[in-house]
Amino acid sequence: MELGLYTFADLDLQHPKGKAMGTHQRITDLMEEIKLADELGLDVFGVGEHHRADYTVSSPTTILAAAAMITKNIKLTSAVTVLSSDDPIRVYQQFATVDQLSSGRAEIMVGRGSFIESFPLFGYDLNDYDELFEEKLNMLLELNKSEVLTWKGELTQSVERAGIYPRPYQNPMPIWQAVGGTPQSAIRAGKLGLPLALAIIGGMPKQFVPFIQLYRNTWNQHQGTTKPFQLGINSHVFVGETSQQASDDFFPSYSEIMSRIGRERGWPPTTRQQFEGMRMPEASLIVGSPQQVIDKILYEHELFGNTRFLAQMSLGNMPHAKILKSMELFAKEVMPAVKKA
Repeated sequence: MELGLYTFADLDLQHPKGKAMGTHQRITDLMEEIKLADELGLDVFGVGEHHRADYTVSSPTTILAAAAMITKNIKLTSAVTVLSSDDPIRVYQQFATVDQLSSGRAEIMVGRGSFIESFPLFGYDLNDYDELFEEKLNMLLELNKSEVLTWKGELTQSVERAGIYPRPYQNPMPIWQAVGGTPQSAIRAGKLGLPLALAIIGGMPKQFVPFIQLYRNTWNQHQGTTKPFQLGINSHVFVGETSQQASDDFFPSYSEIMSRIGRERGWPPTTRQQFEGMRMPEASLIVGSPQQVIDKILYEHELFGNTRFLAQMSLGNMPHAKILKSMELFAKEVMPAVKKA
């Protein structure tokens, strides 16, 4: 199983030097995190896309291109690219460039996004939410098959025998579909033969077992039982020297961001009692000592048989130094035990 990290590069809006300097520092810190992840031997690093004041990265490929030049082995992916509000041709060209810069370490992780700000920002109608994603995903997959594209678009542009350049270092370039748990997403990924990345950031992981089984069944029906599939689980994770330290370090930033998003979506504020409940052995939040984190990752692997696990540690206004320490514990203590198991 591959293990890695992903981040939305959250921005501390209370930064004393303001948003501009705060953004500069966060991007500087992010590059250090990616470089360290590579040096620690982690398998994957993912960078999300958002178009809000509280997140730093709106252009994952720009960050990944910079990361390609300071890393040697780690795979570099988006987490996610909001394909519905972007141009598949430009997305493919940009990732092909990252793939060339990294000598074949780029991946595209596409999704519909958990926020909707990019739709009006780039002139898309939210009434076309599902149709935009499906048509653009199919277009992206066609781009990955051949350098000459002929495409009849309804919500996208039409193209007649146009060469799409540059081509990636890999042939084809890996494309993952990131999902939140809707059955239609599992069926789509299985039919198209796409690796699936499932975000589990609330509730009980076992509730997603039927969803993953639907993906497996659809895959076997359309791809055959001999073709192996890849399945990733993405979760909120923080590793401390002790369980109490991990809880004390992670709760303030976790509570701040979840409560802030909750105000937008009608959720109640996240209390310490709720937080501790989500840290229970069979719950979704993976925060604790190295052994606790090992046990929960292996528990999820027993449920899903996943081939990849990505941890989101840099949540909210978590201090950079604590992120680095958690990364080291994850790589040096958690990863070897999980891979051995």
